[in-house]
Amino acid sequence: MAGPKTTSGAAIERGQIKLPEREIDPVRQITRRVLYGLGILAAVVCVVMADGTGYKDSSDGQMSWLDALYYATVTLSTTGYGDIVPVSPTARLVNVLVITPLRIAFLAILVGTAFQVLTKNYRDQVRRDRWRKTLRGHTVVIGYGTKGANAIKQLHASGTSPEQVVVVDNRQEYVDEANRDGYAAVLGDATRAIVLRQASVHTAARVIIATNRDDTAVLATLTVRQLNPKCLVAVAIREAENEPLLLRSGADAVITSSAAAGRLLGVAAKSPQLSEVFSDLLVHGDGLELVERPVQPEEVGRTPREYPEPVVAVLRDGKALPWQEVATLQSGDCLVVVGCRPRKRNGEVTSVIGTP
Repeated sequence: MAGPKTTSGAAIERGQIKLPEREIDPVRQITRRVLYGLGILAAVVCVVMADGTGYKDSSDGQMSWLDALYYATVTLSTTGYGDIVPVSPTARLVNVLVITPLRIAFLAILVGTAFQVLTKNYRDQVRRDRWRKTLRGHTVVIGYGTKGANAIKQLHASGTSPEQVVVVDNRQEYVDEANRDGYAAVLGDATRAIVLRQASVHTAARVIIATNRDDTAVLATLTVRQLNPKCLVAVAIREAENEPLLLRSGADAVITSSAAAGRLLGVAAKSPQLSEVFSDLLVHGDGLELVERPVQPEEVGRTPREYPEPVVAVLRDGKALPWQEVATLQSGDCLVVVGCRPRKRNGEVTSVIGTP
């Protein structure tokens, strides 16, 4: 997934927002500034030689290319020994209108790198303030390990832009990795309210909690619910016995990673082809996929059996009902149907198992 790059390895304070930046090669940057400076120097030499008679050299009274280069060097560096001076009105006017602006540009190029370093903290703070003011309805992902990163990939495949994702992690290397992938990140403990406020959890539409420990997930869920009682909270845990505790803590959806992986292994042991179908359902945009769509007004009163695409479930009043239990569709229902997209294998497009 393409996105803006950032220079990794720089330490940041815990709880501080780090926005992604484009990576700048320091060698290329210095080379470019040197070339700009040489270009200005060459321009001044040409300007002086174009009106060589308007300048006076105290040594021999004549202007050569070497004299022009010498004059350009001492002039742009503001040394100004005074041994070569403009004497004609035209030369003096050119000094005022042309050479003086070039001198200012030359000095700006020389001090540009140092000035950039001095203003970087201010520019970063302005970017953070502007970013925080415009951040609404975003997604906060707590934990940028394997689960968190893949959850973001799924959201990205479903249309969520990188600007609408904020990562929270207490490991510096994962914060840097999130920045390199194009996401804003906060370094800190997600069980602390001050850290989650930096990620603007109070204005988030959804929060994904993918920590390595179940107890951390419980505390993070409680803290999120304290700051934002209305957002959707999805939590990944290792042990199924902790699911009721997460639901009571305010989680809307709880995924037990170890149990799900164990069930898939059991399915694969009996039928590898069936496990491949499950894998297709888990990957958006490749092969089989589950699609949620609202029931249209003209479809109210129909049965799920009447649809050409396979209906898996009907979402009604916050519950997922198996399609066999739904006699007729109602206004406000949503259908969960199975879609299909061609898969590519070895550069060839193939159909998915169980589809024409």
